[in-house]
Amino acid sequence: MARPPLYDMNRLLDAALELAAGAGPPAVTMAAVAKAAGAPSGSVYHRFPSRTALLAELWLRTVEGFQEGWFAALSGHRDPRDAAAAGARHVVAWSRGNRPEAVVLLYGAEDYGRADWSQPYLRRAGEGHRRVSEALATLGKSLGVEGELERDQLTLAVIDLPLAVVRGPLRTGAPIPARAEELAERSTRALLAGLGR
Repeated sequence: MARPPLYDMNRLLDAALELAAGAGPPAVTMAAVAKAAGAPSGSVYHRFPSRTALLAELWLRTVEGFQEGWFAALSGHRDPRDAAAAGARHVVAWSRGNRPEAVVLLYGAEDYGRADWSQPYLRRAGEGHRRVSEALATLGKSLGVEGELERDQLTLAVIDLPLAVVRGPLRTGAPIPARAEELAERSTRALLAGLGR
């Protein structure tokens, strides 16, 4: 039976994650990842043909991991306001429990070289964006949201507002306060109170 590779993709991405969380995307170089993982440079190039591919995989693995929990939180409640509140709480809880990943997501895909991504990476990113848009549309329909202003208000309540709760502590290195989930939920519910029916 063949032995599993010593330096598999996830091990190398974990090293890249720590570098990005510590000093931002510019710190993620092929040589730095090899050194952080204790791997030969050839192992990194074997898994990732270029730094662009490495950055794309790091970004997509991180955002897809976050999104799976967020989708699950939204789908776990019949009442749309409860679903939105659960989604807001998930942003905070996930950020606390996955701090390096949350710090990576403080940046945008552009900081991880999106302009140079190959088509397979762009398709993965597009699929994630499509799923988020569909989840918001479903939530909006359940809430009776109409018009661009209300759609923007929903996006603010479910995505932007809970991100604002964690952004400061993540940037400064401070702990995310224990009350942050409650703050995110209350704020999301307050913003949704006048929406739709």
